[in-house]
Amino acid sequence: MLVCPFLILITMACDLTLGRLEPCKDSVGGLKAIYLANFEEFAFSDITFELTGEISAIANSPDVFKYELRGTNDFNETITTSRENGTTFYEQVLTLSLKKLSPKSHKEIKLLVAGRPKVFVEDNNGNIFLAGAEFGMDVTAGNITRGAAMGDASGYSLTLTGMETRPAEFLDDTLVNVGVVVSTSNIDDI
Repeated sequence: MLVCPFLILITMACDLTLGRLEPCKDSVGGLKAIYLANFEEFAFSDITFELTGEISAIANSPDVFKYELRGTNDFNETITTSRENGTTFYEQVLTLSLKKLSPKSHKEIKLLVAGRPKVFVEDNNGNIFLAGAEFGMDVTAGNITRGAAMGDASGYSLTLTGMETRPAEFLDDTLVNVGVVVSTSNIDDI
């Protein structure tokens, strides 16, 4: 049997490393809250990613503003890849329904539409993901509705979209409680 001394096994960065078992049926859909950080609060280089992809640290403890969510709110990521071009990116789309109109809400919505925040998304399973980590997210659609009948919605519907080179990564459990500063100022408190 001949052995080639120049044959070296090369593992590429995109080779799989683990399999996946069928998980238990113990998760639910939906979003619990989002936390908005102004784009300038922290740079992509301020984020520490573990080998697992989880975010374990964010320098400067950015200030974030919590928006509680109920009802129909959604966060999806579409993977787009091209063998011909050698490219892959993730389109992140966050759809929000915010109830009740107010002058203070109007002011904050105008600021949100003009900016491009980084968004921490908390789902109903207790997971928190960072969307728009490198490039931020833009409000790409929305409306302000007052409803036609007494039982109709009165509030804001917004769609935020981001394009990123990696999916929205999980925040490590230790970072969830100490890595960001959640503002205690709410629209209703001002």
